[in-house]
Amino acid sequence: MELKRRYTNFSDKLKELFGARVQKLSIDAGFTCPNRDGRVGVGGCTFCDNSSFSPDYCRTAGGITEQIDAGITFFGSKYPNQKYLAYFQNYSATYAPMSVIKARVEEALSHPKISGIVLGTRPDICPDEVLDYLEELAKGCYVGVEFGVESTNNAVLKSVNRGHDYEVSEDAILRASGRGIYIGAHLIIGLPGESQEEALQGAIKVANLPIDVLKLHQLQIIKNTRMCDEFKASPENFELFTMEGYLEFLAKLIPMIPANVGFERFVNQVPPGYLVAPKWGIKNHEFTAKLDKILEKYDLWQGKFTNMPQK
Repeated sequence: MELKRRYTNFSDKLKELFGARVQKLSIDAGFTCPNRDGRVGVGGCTFCDNSSFSPDYCRTAGGITEQIDAGITFFGSKYPNQKYLAYFQNYSATYAPMSVIKARVEEALSHPKISGIVLGTRPDICPDEVLDYLEELAKGCYVGVEFGVESTNNAVLKSVNRGHDYEVSEDAILRASGRGIYIGAHLIIGLPGESQEEALQGAIKVANLPIDVLKLHQLQIIKNTRMCDEFKASPENFELFTMEGYLEFLAKLIPMIPANVGFERFVNQVPPGYLVAPKWGIKNHEFTAKLDKILEKYDLWQGKFTNMPQK
């Protein structure tokens, strides 16, 4: 079977939608999380250190407008004609009074170079009031919501101090659907206590919900997190992926995912100073090149083992 790509790349779908390359600009808009401030817990998720995935311009540029300007300066020289989405990535972008959420979103959307907004958040703090607001926004611009699902295994979610169960994620995704909002789901593959088969079936389960985007990455042990302390104390409780093992996992998963779901990411990279393990020493584009080769080797493509038609 001849395919340009053997999986649906969500960046290609965005390019088709906007008629140009699209870059998400990560924005730290000053939100926090309910499992940090005591509403549902304290200490945050055991795997999380937000500074490990925040670009330098988020930490140095100041407010929302200044971060957007700095991000455009950073990315604009290579792709001067691309479009930009403001990505509220840090912590939970719907965890605030509506007046605060609106003010921060509308500041980003008022920037002349911003074509839309993406909010990263938790499924337990995205009430209908927020979704109603985003539905109205979506009538005039691109609006995306990325839900941190992380796992479908409730025991695993509890062990990482997530503060919600999988059923909450499913409910949030269903409530967000049909509103013109692009829905994303994020999963971490390899959390302690979850077998590869459980992770595989969980990802398939999530992909069959009404989502547009699936974001995956391998578990990484990050310095200054509770999980790092747990890893150092009991490394035998962790089965971290080798790069080859993770490629094999994805080769099993991709053919089981409906072709209408776009993959935005398969792996994550944190700055070397933050990463404890596993250290693969490979860039994202090098990893996807290896993934392309293994899919070609086994003649696999997204949707091969589903009843969904190819697009």
